[in-house]
Amino acid sequence: MIVTTTETVTGEEITETLGAVRGNTIRARNVGRDITQGLRNIVGGELKSYTGLMADARDEATDRMLAEAEEMGADAVVGVRYVTAEVTQGAAEILAYGTAVKLAEE
Repeated sequence: MIVTTTETVTGEEITETLGAVRGNTIRARNVGRDITQGLRNIVGGELKSYTGLMADARDEATDRMLAEAEEMGADAVVGVRYVTAEVTQGAAEILAYGTAVKLAEE
């Protein structure tokens, strides 16, 4: 499956727009991680544990979006975007969305 942030797929013709697709997940921090990352926050630098948490959440949201596109019979998802929002203190939602499309057969 082709996934792109652009509205088209270079070198391909979009023959049909199947509709919007999305995938989301909500992830929460944990107490152990908060303690170690809190100490890192004091001295400065990347909060690697949180970076990993958000990367995993982004991957899961993307996988769910692609699963929805596959169910629709899509060849690609164009115009992919990501949004994050705090749901409650210590928990964030990652939403991946785009447009499922069919491409011309070669």
